[in-house]
Amino acid sequence: MMWYDTIIAAHLAVTDAVSHGQRLKSDRYFVWQEDGANDLTADDRHTERAVQGTTDLFTKLEFDPWAAELGESLSDYGIAWYLNSVQFEEDTGFWHHEWVWEVV
Repeated sequence: MMWYDTIIAAHLAVTDAVSHGQRLKSDRYFVWQEDGANDLTADDRHTERAVQGTTDLFTKLEFDPWAAELGESLSDYGIAWYLNSVQFEEDTGFWHHEWVWEVV
């Protein structure tokens, strides 16, 4: 299984309202994007590879259960993560949650 298969599966375990890097026309959805790598190098080689990225939840629900469900799903799939921020965007009316994750 490729790293992105793991990320996709973790999101789909919560909902199919998920996109890779693009906004959805919905009042409730996830967007995920890879940001870079955190590889372990030894003897001038990449011996272990990890991809870092973020997932954003945009929702009109103040206490959206998908927020807790995503954390559980990421953990279930063995993905290291932390919740980076939660903000209310007054101009759009969306609650915006952002997770940072890393997958091998």
